[in-house]
Amino acid sequence: MSNTLIAPSVLAADFGNLQRDIEMVNNSEADWFHIDIMDGVFVPNISYGMPVLKAITLHAKKTIDVHLMIVDPDRYIKEFARLGADILTVHYEACTHLHRTLQAIKAEGMKAGVAINPHTSVDLLKDVINDIDLVLVMSVNPGFGGQSFIENTFKKVQRLKQIIAENNAKTIIEVDGGVTDKNAAELSAAGADVLVAGSFVFKAEDQPETIKNLKKIANSAE
Repeated sequence: MSNTLIAPSVLAADFGNLQRDIEMVNNSEADWFHIDIMDGVFVPNISYGMPVLKAITLHAKKTIDVHLMIVDPDRYIKEFARLGADILTVHYEACTHLHRTLQAIKAEGMKAGVAINPHTSVDLLKDVINDIDLVLVMSVNPGFGGQSFIENTFKKVQRLKQIIAENNAKTIIEVDGGVTDKNAAELSAAGADVLVAGSFVFKAEDQPETIKNLKKIANSAE
C-alpha cells in the first residue's frame, strides 16, 4: 500500500474567502498546502507574494510547500524561511548555480525542492539528486491553473524513480498540474509521492470529500 500525499494548490482557492478555504484544507484529509509564487517574468502570470503567504501561514496547520516560479530565487530564500515555508522549491530552469541554491535553502532550515518544466529531462538532476529533498515534475506548463495533463509525465516519474534508486537518494517525487481522480492511481503507481491538485479540489462542490476520494484513489495503486 502506497502512502501518497495530497497537496491542494491554494492558487485555485477563492481569494475572497481565503481563510475559509485554508480552514477547509486544515480540516480535510489533505497533507500539505501547495503555494505557487509567480513573478510574471519566469512565467507569464503573477500570482501572489509575501503578504498573502503571511496570511496563509497564519491560519494553515499543515506543511507549507512553496513553489517558486520566479527568476533569481536566491534573493528571497531567507524571506520565505521567515514567513514559514517548510519546503522551498525552485525551478531548475531559473537557477544558474543550482547546487549553491539548494545549500542556501537547507541552511535556512527548509527542505530543498527542484521543479522541472515539461520539456526538461529528469536526467539533468542526476548530479545533484542526493542534495534534493523533493523533485516537482510539472505535468502542465507552469503559470496557469486548469491546464490539461501532459501524458509523458508518467514516463518522467518512472525514470526519476529509477535515478533516485540508483543513487540511494531519499528524494521524494511531487507532480503538479492537471491531477484528477482519473490519473492519480497511475501517477502513484509510477512513483509519485505527492500529488498537487488545484482546480480539481477547489472547483468541486464537496471539497473535503473530493480530497478524501483523491487520496483513497492515489493510495489504491499497486
